[in-house]
Amino acid sequence: MFRLWGKIWKDNRMVKDFVVCDDSNETRTHKIFLALEKICYEFDLSKPIWLDANIDEFKRHDKTRFSGDNFVDNIDFDYLEIQIIEE
Repeated sequence: MFRLWGKIWKDNRMVKDFVVCDDSNETRTHKIFLALEKICYEFDLSKPIWLDANIDEFKRHDKTRFSGDNFVDNIDFDYLEIQIIEE
């Protein structure tokens, strides 16, 4: 089962978190994008823009952070972090 953990951080504290579980037959990439969409819906956020740094970090560590530069709207937290916790 694929699980992606989304966390919102503000002032070095985790404010919110949400785990998306997916046991479909989709590709890994599709599962990541669908899970990120569900996390953003749960937190009432616009979808972040994937910058090259996010892609590289996610490829290396299965984890990345989206800061204010990744969002079109203003955010009231420091960053959104996503991490694969099970594949």
